[in-house]
Amino acid sequence: MRLLRKIQVVLEMIKFEHTVFALPFAYLGAVLGSLEVNGHLPSWAEIGWITLAMVGARSAAMALNRLIDRHIDAKNPRTQQRAIPAGLVSATFVWGFVIVSFAVLFYAAFKLNMLAVQLLPIAVFFLVLYSYTKRFTWACHIVLGMAIGLGPLGGWVATTGQIDSIAMILFISVALWTAGFDVIYACQDMEFDKEQELHSIPVKFGIKNALDISSWMHVGTAIGLVALSFLTQLGVWYALGVLVALVILIYEHKIVSANDLSRLNTAFFTMNGVLSVILFVFTMVDVLL
Repeated sequence: MRLLRKIQVVLEMIKFEHTVFALPFAYLGAVLGSLEVNGHLPSWAEIGWITLAMVGARSAAMALNRLIDRHIDAKNPRTQQRAIPAGLVSATFVWGFVIVSFAVLFYAAFKLNMLAVQLLPIAVFFLVLYSYTKRFTWACHIVLGMAIGLGPLGGWVATTGQIDSIAMILFISVALWTAGFDVIYACQDMEFDKEQELHSIPVKFGIKNALDISSWMHVGTAIGLVALSFLTQLGVWYALGVLVALVILIYEHKIVSANDLSRLNTAFFTMNGVLSVILFVFTMVDVLL
């Protein structure tokens, strides 16, 4: 029971339930890749291994972030009650969780194809690098975006065994989407980050300029998603999904301003989670109809 309780604490610490928001883009990459290259939908086995790989990758990345940042989290009033600084679970136990999560990712990749295996070092590099980047560069948000963007790119590789220009557009679109909302999220820690000599776009350019930069990143996301409708076999339902996604992004920026960050968590968690699910659902409707 004690072991189960520790696992539960770790899962709460990494917001395991938010994995459902990361999965749709991986599935989107898998579906688009399989349709464009293979001419059919992915098999259920491929979807299963992609799901396992994503769960392993996100769990390892989030747990690593909490480990690497535990001393910083202990100083930040917003984060000092997180599991490790609060003493609810030991760093040693979380390291064990990270190792198991990476093992799950590696096993799932081996079950897919050799290119997925060969790209694993790159994926692990970005997953580990992100947690250190705010110590030396304000471009940390872009590194996080690239790490998350590897999800849909990995989905594409998993079903096709190759990478092409369409896959890269999907990768860049999701990378900019993630970087953009991470910039918004970082605004709430600007003063603390300055005190600790940590780097971020809000620290470097100020909150107002940071929100403008986030907006332009999401313009890039919009361009990429629209481009996919012209470069793939997707039709009107996908286009409607993109339209809904763009409305969500616009609303996300409307509810956050330099003078009012009170609804920041709504923008960060709720709206972005809804966006990824809606876009995937509309894509599947397009494909199936």
